[in-house]
Amino acid sequence: MNLFFKKVVHLSLIYTILLVQGCAISSTHQDYSQSSGLEQLIIAEPTPVNYKSEIAIARYSDFLTRATLTDEQTAKVLFDRGVLYDSVGLRTLARIDFTQALTLNNRLVDAYNFLGIYFTQVREFSQAYEKFDSVLDLKPNHEYAHLNRGIALYYGDRPDLAALDFATFHHSKQSDPYRLIWLYLAEYQINPELAKNNLTQRASLISEKTWAKQVVYLYLGELSQKQFIRNLSHDVTSNKVLTDRLCEAYFYLGKYNQMQGRLGAAMNFFKLSMATNVYEFVEHRYAKLELDLMRTKKVTLPKVNEPS
Repeated sequence: MNLFFKKVVHLSLIYTILLVQGCAISSTHQDYSQSSGLEQLIIAEPTPVNYKSEIAIARYSDFLTRATLTDEQTAKVLFDRGVLYDSVGLRTLARIDFTQALTLNNRLVDAYNFLGIYFTQVREFSQAYEKFDSVLDLKPNHEYAHLNRGIALYYGDRPDLAALDFATFHHSKQSDPYRLIWLYLAEYQINPELAKNNLTQRASLISEKTWAKQVVYLYLGELSQKQFIRNLSHDVTSNKVLTDRLCEAYFYLGKYNQMQGRLGAAMNFFKLSMATNVYEFVEHRYAKLELDLMRTKKVTLPKVNEPS
């Protein structure tokens, strides 16, 4: 989404990334970095922790210690502190707070949602499905539970069910490219050719002004990886915009290279997504899971045709 801080990167950092890229790819792809635009990679300054969040966490902690609260009030404070922990990447502490909050108030819908995400990240899929089902039992119109349950089903190797959740999520806002991309990823595992046809038809509903439509064009084969990378700096107004966009872009580049069978490149792109420290983005949350899955099982996906 957001972009720019200029294309100024420390030379040593560029050399390090290119060296890692070269080591990760087999000898059959030695010229890959020259043909794919990797030499033009943009590196953002990682998102710093917001000091206001740290202060708020300290205040919530002090409040829990000093104040006399009802169970419902304590649950609310624990939940709010958990959200702050999550925003700064302290997910274990967030998970503890959400769990404790639910013992005091078992109707905190979003606490179930967060826990479902955490269970997905550690591949405890049965528990993740249970948490998202709890969300939808309490609040049937909670659309992000469909996204998150769909992601859990996708990583749990249940693409048919994942596609159903993603379709529901996409239907509620068909102009959102991210909803379409996740639906495509699930459908691609079922039938790559049909997935591409569906992506082509649905893409017309997305505005050309939305930068993430570039991801759609990449997956459709209408944009090369080199062109995609070159376009990342367009219309960027701040380092925050840059960091957010790179978190998303590098994740989807990871998925794209995974589809192409370039697993070394895919892993490096997932690492670059994680390096942005945009903890709250879906892409950052699941980049580590992608790496874990690639290390523990062989990824075999049909290849997408890439334009020259």
